[in-house]
Amino acid sequence: MKLTVTTFISIDGVMQGPGGPEEDRRGGFGRGGWLAPHFDDETGNYMASVFGQVDAFLLGRHTYDIFAGYWPKVTDPEDPIAGPLNARPKYIASNTLTDPSWGPATVLSGDVPAAVAALKEEPGREIQVHGSGALVRTLHEHDLVDEYRLLIFPVIVGEGQRLFPDRGVATGLSLVESRATPSGVSIHVYRPTGRAEFGTVGESDELLS
Repeated sequence: MKLTVTTFISIDGVMQGPGGPEEDRRGGFGRGGWLAPHFDDETGNYMASVFGQVDAFLLGRHTYDIFAGYWPKVTDPEDPIAGPLNARPKYIASNTLTDPSWGPATVLSGDVPAAVAALKEEPGREIQVHGSGALVRTLHEHDLVDEYRLLIFPVIVGEGQRLFPDRGVATGLSLVESRATPSGVSIHVYRPTGRAEFGTVGESDELLS
């Protein structure tokens, strides 16, 4: 299976608490709900198309808890988001969770990168990661992500947890798809191409001859 990451982020890279003020107040974060003014029909249609490709979900513990508090209450099996989330297998990366209440669910503890690598060898379409910032950073460090789907909202939040750390693995990306919605949400799909390359702009054999 291909492992994809789909994440809502702000212009300044914040991914914390996009959906509502009470969604994620860790660290005293008080600016949740920053995507709400910009989430238009086209953004919703894109997300429905993403969920239409999933065979399993891989979630961090905190994102799992947020989802488990909301999505089981949406009981329409035809709902394009709730239907897959409630029915498909969910794998939760956690060393503390022992009895997940929202299934079907399996807890991955210990060597999570090795467990994820094994999952990727299973037949199917996609293992999807949504939210789950700490997990995404771990997967990135171990070169386990096959595709990033970044939905960039036109807002500078100014504080909060960011998708990528200040220091990490330098990675090159290839742009697969790019579009903008009427409300200004930029959707970019990238695939990693290996380690990033560095150089000087304008420096070439022709310019130096």
